[in-house]
Parts: sequence; structure tokens; C-alpha cells
Amino acid sequence: MNTKQKILLESLRLFSQRGYDAVSVEQIAAAVGIKAPSLYKHYKSKQDIFDAIFEETAKRYEAFTDTISVHVQNSEQDVIVFEQITADDLVEKVKSLIEYSLHDEYVSRFRRMMTIEQFRSPELSALYSQRYVNQIHDYHKGLFTKMIAAGVLADEDPGILAMMYDAPIFVLLGECDRHPEKEPECMKTLEKHVRLFYKTFNCR
Repeated sequence: MNTKQKILLESLRLFSQRGYDAVSVEQIAAAVGIKAPSLYKHYKSKQDIFDAIFEETAKRYEAFTDTISVHVQNSEQDVIVFEQITADDLVEKVKSLIEYSLHDEYVSRFRRMMTIEQFRSPELSALYSQRYVNQIHDYHKGLFTKMIAAGVLADEDPGILAMMYDAPIFVLLGECDRHPEKEPECMKTLEKHVRLFYKTFNCR
């Protein structure tokens, strides 16, 4: 691992523990084992470090979701997959996403940092909403719109369907973050939720 990568990893570790504003460049440099002037050779500011962490997290998440044919940036790309999906396969996709969010160290730490900072920074609050609420909701709304038009999903308001589908998943993810010992129970509840949604609204 080179120094530039280590700076990102140590910064993310500190941000996820203390919050972005509470960590100084000097503390990051000390965690890496270098002096602050040496850090500035790699990143011009703490904001620059954050931006690099954000880009790396998005890249990692997109690389993983691509392996299970989920493309949150483009719901049209996934319509053909979800039009034909079985309840069992849907459960496995959703479980894989949650387990990745919980256990990939990089992604998990970034999400925890954003959870802390949403109450401290208007800018990061807006970014949190876009990354972890709006983007997911818009993806499912677009996906459900196409599936309704194809006669695969019940003809209901796609935005409301997306809220019904997403909200329990967000709740269970948060519960696992706060109480890791409850993960097995939460995963069982998650499966029940996905199967009930599928049974209630799938028209095939």
C-alpha cells in the first residue's frame, strides 16, 4: 500500500470514529506516520481527502453491485433482470447488498461517517440524502415504473411502491449498525419483507 492510499484509509478510519470536522490534517498525518507537510504532497486539503474517499467508495460500491446486476445510476439497465427475477433470487440480491454495506470495511466506514455528519454539516447532510436516500428511491421508482408498464408489477404509484420497498431496508440496516449482534434476526426480517413485497405486487 502506498502513502496516498494509506492516507485515505487512515482518514476514513478517523472520520468514521470521530466525525469529519473533529479530525485535523495533523491527526491524519500522525496516524499515517508522516508529517503534515508530507501529507500535502499527496492531497491539497482535508476536503481533497474527503473527495477522494467519496470517489473511491462510489467506485467500490459500483464495482460490487455490477457483479449482481444492480446499477443504481441506471434503472433501465436492470429492468430485464428484475422483470424475470424469482423471489428467491431477489432475496439473495438484497441480502448481498446489505451484507456488503455492513461488512466491506471501506464502504461501512464511509456510511458511518456520513451518518454522523448528516447532523453537523448541511453540505454533508445533503450529500447523505442524495447518496443513501434519493438515489436509491429514484432507482427503484424508475425500475418499478418500467415494470408496471410491462405488466410485471401491480399498477400502483411507483414512488409509493419505492418508499414501501426501501424504508424497511433502511431501518434494518440502521439496526444492524447500532446492534451488530442482531444481524441474523434482521436478515430474517429482511427476507420476510422482500418476499411479502414480491408476493403482494408481482403480477406474474
